[in-house]
Amino acid sequence: MTAARWRIAGLAFVFLWFAIGGVAHFALTDTEMRIVPPWMPWPRAAVLASGVFELLGAAGLLWRPTRRAAGIGLFVLTIAVTPAHFYMLQQSALFPTVPYWALLLRLPIQVALLALIAWSTGAFAPRRTR
Repeated sequence: MTAARWRIAGLAFVFLWFAIGGVAHFALTDTEMRIVPPWMPWPRAAVLASGVFELLGAAGLLWRPTRRAAGIGLFVLTIAVTPAHFYMLQQSALFPTVPYWALLLRLPIQVALLALIAWSTGAFAPRRTR
């Protein structure tokens, strides 16, 4: 497989990750709210807003002129939701249906996702001049 095809595959994965995740924020709002750290105000608004941004970012990946901006936005959004992963890890007893190993695995997966977003979207690649 060529590098271009790998990039398209990575882009497809990122698109599906955020499109499905964005829909989940609306379909499973109460479940998603459980992982919002208690120090964060307005958990419902946070879940719904992040769902909107996930869907907008996924849509932005589909059009080449907006792909880089969408990649930057999804990169920043992924960092912004990281406190929820740490909260779940620190308060694992509140999430008995999620195995502890899965909570631990989420952190390196988050790093891999960030790398995939940056690489597949060209989010931080130097801009080409025409």
